[in-house]
Amino acid sequence: MSGLLARYDELIAAGELHPDSDQRAAAERLARLQSDLEAVPKRGSVLWRALNRKPEATKGIYMWGGVGRGKSMLMDLFVETLAISRKRRVHFHAFMQEVHTLLREARKGKTGDPIPPVANALAQDVRCLAFDEMVVNNSADAMIMSRLFRALIVDEGVTVVTTSNRAPRDLYKDGLNREHFLPFIDLIHERLDVLPLNGPVDYRLDRLAGIASWHAPLGSAATEQVREVFFRLTDYKPEDAAHVPSGELEIGGGRVLHVPKSLKGVAVFSFKRLCGEPRGVPDYLAIARAYHTVIIVGIPQMGPELRNEAARFVTLIDALYESRVKLFATAAAAPEDLYVAGDGSFEFERTVSRLMEMQSADYMALGHGED
Repeated sequence: MSGLLARYDELIAAGELHPDSDQRAAAERLARLQSDLEAVPKRGSVLWRALNRKPEATKGIYMWGGVGRGKSMLMDLFVETLAISRKRRVHFHAFMQEVHTLLREARKGKTGDPIPPVANALAQDVRCLAFDEMVVNNSADAMIMSRLFRALIVDEGVTVVTTSNRAPRDLYKDGLNREHFLPFIDLIHERLDVLPLNGPVDYRLDRLAGIASWHAPLGSAATEQVREVFFRLTDYKPEDAAHVPSGELEIGGGRVLHVPKSLKGVAVFSFKRLCGEPRGVPDYLAIARAYHTVIIVGIPQMGPELRNEAARFVTLIDALYESRVKLFATAAAAPEDLYVAGDGSFEFERTVSRLMEMQSADYMALGHGED
């Protein structure tokens, strides 16, 4: 029994995980991949030099499923127990930022396609590249991913293992110039085994036990609560909070929304950024499609002087609610006291009702985008 399967069975026996056929199948497939990778000659060894070429990439794995189904946990077990030195685990968003930096450097004063040398540089000390949370939200990434990953996998012999909340065919859905991205989806199906993880247990919800979703009044106590939510949902180390990655979300029409904190399908925004600036339905729908959880901080009590902000807030909540996005917030008051006087305050009562429902256990248990 491999180290991965032994560790997995220990978690089952300890009651930290529940028996799950999808999860077990993924663990067994990851264990077989470990064996295949560990059987490849070490770089620089006599056998490796005898081959006189890069070994062909071992078929990788694409694990996808809803929030909290154990994808990141399995990825952690896989990387920790993989007995090779040339392995790298990185969040997909951070990896693509690195790629764009390398591409800019490769283009300086040079002609020709920069993709091959960048892929070669990325593959120098990597036999297995493990990504957590593959998601594509902008055309800059979408335009290069097919060529980049074909170069990494086919030319450089890198095995890719990744997780995602979306099936491959749903990546970059409705994105700008998506036709340029479709070869990447074909590459996934050609070079990676696609494994669904949609078991009945949402382990992320278990982690949130004891933490409410609406925190009022504003202050350090409320801020600390949503901060804790972010770290529990993303597995990001609190001591490294200053380095949480940001994101750029395409809205359409050439517009891009900056996301101050963006990680593993969780976004953090201020109320001022979302509702204090001119925004409309396309902005909020893009957020609702891209993120399964949204944390909004600094929601004020609103009166007649903030009627525009209140109207935008209504539109935002509608978009999040319709896509079953989990909402966590810090606010000056309870939902029913947020906007009691001003244009549209009567209509705001529906938003209050939705905000109350979004705090319920039934709503929180719904999958992202689930009807």
